[in-house]
Amino acid sequence: MESVSNTSEVEISTFFLVGIPGMELSHIWVAIPICLIFLFAILGNCTILFYIKTETSLHEPMYYFLSMLTFSDAISSLPTMLRICLFNATGISINSCIAQEFFIHGFSAMESSVLFIMSVDCFIAINNPLRYTSILTGARVIKIGLVIAVVCIFFILPFPLTLKRLKFCKKSVLSHSYCLHQDVMKLVCSDNKVNIIYGVFVALIVMLDLVCISVSYILTLKIVLGIASHKDRLRVLNTCISHICAVLIFYVPVITLAVLHRFGKNSPVIRIIIADIFLLVPPLMNPIVYAVKSQ
Repeated sequence: MESVSNTSEVEISTFFLVGIPGMELSHIWVAIPICLIFLFAILGNCTILFYIKTETSLHEPMYYFLSMLTFSDAISSLPTMLRICLFNATGISINSCIAQEFFIHGFSAMESSVLFIMSVDCFIAINNPLRYTSILTGARVIKIGLVIAVVCIFFILPFPLTLKRLKFCKKSVLSHSYCLHQDVMKLVCSDNKVNIIYGVFVALIVMLDLVCISVSYILTLKIVLGIASHKDRLRVLNTCISHICAVLIFYVPVITLAVLHRFGKNSPVIRIIIADIFLLVPPLMNPIVYAVKSQ
């Protein structure tokens, strides 16, 4: 009876997501731009995949990696926030929340890995253009893609497996309109040291991706600056502009969201908007970036 009377000890079976605080009465209007963003993101990514499939001149390693990137973008755009805006359906079971968290973080990890491989692809194309197609053959690119998918799944899989063993009883309201690992972990009331340590390990791996991407582009820039002709320098640098834009589009919201969760004491509205940007903007912007670059 004592544990029941203490709300902090009552085990939770349902989480509640949130929309944008202060705009509850306007959620139906918020749903309109969200629906348009989802629609344009899906159409844009599917268009890129179609052109890669049908245009023989695009059957190159960089476009295979782009295909992987747009695939992960399209799949990771989970429409949980639409349920909140259109139907005010904020409840989500723990199992559904853990599953959603697995897919969001899993595809984000895949996108991070693909961005790293694309930076290496750019470096090889500029540093050794004559051997580029022999180094990154179609079969090798497919193998790299499969390895990325398998490794990311195995890296993220411990999260749902360990979360299933934990008890949630502190509160039932999450901070976003979809489930994120760092958000769910705040509701745990049992021993979660293993999950915290592993979460830090995965975060360091993701940051290692960013470090490797930065090193790759620094080496690429060094090669570009060594080209004598200004015109040739710009032409070579142009091949990597879309890559760099994709990296910024992906990592700026990710790092900002992580910092806000760890150190931020600001308005929850800012955290929610950044979290929505993290989910919505990359799938929308990547097709635009590559379409403009390919013109």
